[in-house]
Amino acid sequence: MLPIVKDIDFLTDFTETIDNPSQLATWEMFQQSYQIAETFKVDSFHTLVSMNFLPHMKFLPHQVQCAEKVIQDMSGRALLADEVGLGKTIEAGLILKEYLIRGVVKKVLILAPASLVNQWALELNQKFYIPAVTAGKRVNWEHSNIIIATMDLAKREPHRSAILNQVYDMVIIDEAHKLKNHKTKNYQFVQALQKKYFLLLTATPVQNKLTDIFNLISLLKPGYLGTYENFNKKHQSTDPYLKQLIQQVMIRNRREETGVQWTDRHVSTIWVDFTEEELNTYQKIDDGCRDLQVVSSITYKREFCSSREACYLSLKKWMEMKELNNHETTLHHVLKNIEQLPHHAKALKLVELIKNQNNEKFIVFTEYRATQIYLQWLLQQEGIKSVIFRGGFKKGKRDWMRQLFHDHAQAMIATEAAGEGINLQFCHNLVNYDLPWNPMRLEQRIGRIHRFGQEHDVKIFNFAIRNTMEEHVMNLLYNKINLFENVIGQLDQILSKLDMKNLESEISQIFSESKTIGETKIKLDNLTSVINSLAEEQVGESV
Repeated sequence: MLPIVKDIDFLTDFTETIDNPSQLATWEMFQQSYQIAETFKVDSFHTLVSMNFLPHMKFLPHQVQCAEKVIQDMSGRALLADEVGLGKTIEAGLILKEYLIRGVVKKVLILAPASLVNQWALELNQKFYIPAVTAGKRVNWEHSNIIIATMDLAKREPHRSAILNQVYDMVIIDEAHKLKNHKTKNYQFVQALQKKYFLLLTATPVQNKLTDIFNLISLLKPGYLGTYENFNKKHQSTDPYLKQLIQQVMIRNRREETGVQWTDRHVSTIWVDFTEEELNTYQKIDDGCRDLQVVSSITYKREFCSSREACYLSLKKWMEMKELNNHETTLHHVLKNIEQLPHHAKALKLVELIKNQNNEKFIVFTEYRATQIYLQWLLQQEGIKSVIFRGGFKKGKRDWMRQLFHDHAQAMIATEAAGEGINLQFCHNLVNYDLPWNPMRLEQRIGRIHRFGQEHDVKIFNFAIRNTMEEHVMNLLYNKINLFENVIGQLDQILSKLDMKNLESEISQIFSESKTIGETKIKLDNLTSVINSLAEEQVGESV
């Protein structure tokens, strides 16, 4: 039986309040308080109240459904893995806004690549009215409620200790595929964070092997998929039980499933012919590497297909490292040949393409920094303004390069650093000057311009030099399996089925182990046939 306690002070307090009404709120203040409470009232757990506070935002159906599912079914812990350009940042912002309005989230940490930190801050502040700030060197982690930082800054002392001492209501990690290796310091740092709600964002949850996604999901829900060793032994990508488990913590929308009318994607192959001098030098690289017992000439031949500068610097560095001072070696003669060559045939073709497109903007992707510098110089000689974009730039310089491209330059010459994060919807022409041997990187590149908000059809120009390894990769890998049109969205699943650690390494191995061009073609043909076959199986399973 509960004891009954008499409140002997109530009448006295009540009488004093009546006698001194100044302690009471006015009727007008009461009405205002009541209206504020009504505004923030959540009538149903199954309703997103945050959308009422964002009338200027037009959310796509799949973005709203994603936010509802994460909040209602996933307890605020999810892997957002939409294909590139579908708005994962918008989904995360909507989820965060909802939790802030409901009053269950106050302290938030967002970790993003340097190129995206300012973009996150702008979107949260301007689109969602969320007062997020970016972290500087002297940030106060304890008193900053919603803060955006790079992983490199956050994991470095004294920031690391200060962050790990905080308890965060929500943590958001952008480009989370970089955490795929559970042995890295980045992974262990994120694992150690004290967090209630947790979002991981990536367009490529599986890059090389199935354990990539195991590691990401283990961050979200430790132990959910068992131990690493047991998972490796037990599961295959075709396991329906595994797919069901993953669907409980991962949301992956594909372009064709969203119902959004996307602009078209037009793909063209630009074939280039080496000059006779260039082709002779290309063939001599093999002879020079064989004479000096270099393990493989593939790297140098790929570089030569990009620019004289890339190949020259790479060969020279290797020879200096090996202390090869004998100027009679074949490679020394190759270097001399490269020095005498005129402009690169592929670079001249790029100039011709840009000049013929009526001052339209182009983003040009290359694999090598030396090529990047050479192309900028050559375009400048031709009166074409360009900017460069590469890894190693601080976030301020990255933003500056993007703004210069938007306002002044006709071309952005980018290495793979521009393949992630940066949004360039104001440009609709993309040149794969050097075609990547990993098609997953290709889709990341295209996603910079072919994304929601793009108003024009996207033109993709793929450069390839005839009678070189670029021709074989273009004909047998890209054209034969139509990676540009249909398979790319399924490639992550296909690679995991093949248990292929790295597609680029697989192609390199084919080139290095083949004794003739014919043997190379047969092996590449077999590889593409297997990928095609698995792609057809997946289409059949989805019907």
